[in-house]
Amino acid sequence: MSAGVIFKAIDGKRLKLDAAVLERFALYRQVAPQDREAGGVLLGRHLLDSSDLVVDEVTEPMRGDHRARFEFRRGKAGHQRRVDEVWRTSRGTCVYLGEWHTHPEANPEPSSTDLNDWRRHLRTDAYDGDTLYFIIVGTCGVRAWSGTRTRRAIEPMDLMTSLEETGQWCSPRGP
Repeated sequence: MSAGVIFKAIDGKRLKLDAAVLERFALYRQVAPQDREAGGVLLGRHLLDSSDLVVDEVTEPMRGDHRARFEFRRGKAGHQRRVDEVWRTSRGTCVYLGEWHTHPEANPEPSSTDLNDWRRHLRTDAYDGDTLYFIIVGTCGVRAWSGTRTRRAIEPMDLMTSLEETGQWCSPRGP
């Protein structure tokens, strides 16, 4: 898991989740019945002379977020302060790339609420380019989707990393 994971979108763009990001995600897996959904924003960079991106950091749950067993609503103020701070200190090279949250299921699938929320982000958020990325952290692994502003289409991304390096937290037999 130390190398991170790479997802590939239908359009060929690749999204790398840094190892430190996977470590943060692992802290919020909903493995116990009392665990609540968690989430935040993806912060990272567009690679020079490439369509690829790297997620270097994520915001974590903070005051103002709503967390329940099957629901997460991100508050705006705290997460936006972090986005602004990272953008400023990186001189505009580290930017908002999308959203992440957890689900209490091994191989997460987006709910209709998730899809509607992601389409709203595509419509209303300020971001570079035409694409936002959406990550759901399950109890056994991580899945990714890309969404485009112009088409507002949400499409699953393929995991490109070998099984040993996928960031999967469960064996094939279960957690």
